[in-house]
Amino acid sequence: MKNENGTSEHRPWNDKAFALLDLDAFFASVEQLDHPNWRGKPLIVGNSEGSRGVVATASYEARLFGVHSAMPAMQAKKLCPHAIWTRGNFPRYREMSQKVMSIIALETPYIQQISIDEAFFDISPGRFSKEDPVKIAARIKDRVAELGITCSIGLSNNKTCSKIASNINKPNGLSIIYPGDEQAFLWPRKISDLSGVGKATEKKLLSVGIRSLGDLAQADEEYLYTLLGKTGKTLQRRARGLDKAPLVLDDPVKSVSHERTFPKDLYERDELLRVLWHLAQQVGKRLRSKELTGKTITLKLRYKLHQTHSAQVKMKHPSNNEFELMEYAEQLFDETWIEKQGVRLLGLGVSDFNDTDDQLELSLFEEQAAHDQKKEKQKQLAQLSDKISERFGQGALSFGRGIRFLEKHEESEPK
Repeated sequence: MKNENGTSEHRPWNDKAFALLDLDAFFASVEQLDHPNWRGKPLIVGNSEGSRGVVATASYEARLFGVHSAMPAMQAKKLCPHAIWTRGNFPRYREMSQKVMSIIALETPYIQQISIDEAFFDISPGRFSKEDPVKIAARIKDRVAELGITCSIGLSNNKTCSKIASNINKPNGLSIIYPGDEQAFLWPRKISDLSGVGKATEKKLLSVGIRSLGDLAQADEEYLYTLLGKTGKTLQRRARGLDKAPLVLDDPVKSVSHERTFPKDLYERDELLRVLWHLAQQVGKRLRSKELTGKTITLKLRYKLHQTHSAQVKMKHPSNNEFELMEYAEQLFDETWIEKQGVRLLGLGVSDFNDTDDQLELSLFEEQAAHDQKKEKQKQLAQLSDKISERFGQGALSFGRGIRFLEKHEESEPK
């Protein structure tokens, strides 16, 4: 077992212990696990069709050719023309992700999952176990490997160091930053290694000669505030190894959304509304499964690359049924849609959940009785749709618009 510097030093741990587990090339690793003949070969998970295809994940064999996540498919094909392409299997990825989270849960209940392939967890001595955090992290890594995939773990006394450390010995690495070593670990590193430093912030910092985290840590505080505002103070504190952010347990859902990207641009209003109806059905179903009602509807339309239009509206009443969502969504669509321009992406989201003040306002509407009668019928129909789907399978019951949409398009992954 080695620390970040490659030595086998082992010291007592007398501080908080936060670890970040990052699954290595996760989607590609699962595909190679399930397809033995793909192992050891360049593999790309993503849509390879047309100019809009992108790479979701590339295996380490493909990364040797310069392929990386979010790269346009056309570019990836040029770099690695002999790569194997697969569109992916999200239910399988979720299944494997849940198995990994279950392994962590055997060691500690304090887990903050931040994505399908990443999670922070607290293994501070005495918090849940008196065992050495280094031994716990190593055991978790070994148990993940028994699933047939690998992970890399960064361990330190704060989330900033753990996040950076998880990336430095990939794949299948365990990087340990002992308490007291934060400055020596952080200061030589590039400012872009720090989460929260995007391209715009990096450009500003580089323009004034701040190139390393050490430069950032030692910069004048007032000057940083002038340059970056409150963000400068936060980034500097983290660059100094003073990140005190706790784990966010049971992070509440902030929004539920669904979107579709089309192989070919759609131009006809009726066809786009059929897609919108399908999205409303999916969002309504997911809201009900989470026992949520939301009041804010968000519509997203994308035309050309980087040309995205969005609009929001607040409904009169919090809702989770697709009929009411569709009423407002269609109004937003007609206000936002630019006729004769091809649409390549359409998305629908609901947020602003369970607002108690909004609930109290319901009695102020004179039309409440008539509204309740109409919406109760819609609610019953939506619940009936859920029950039929549960008993006979997804797609057993659909409506005219949805059927015509599904005949032309494949299902999408929710956001």
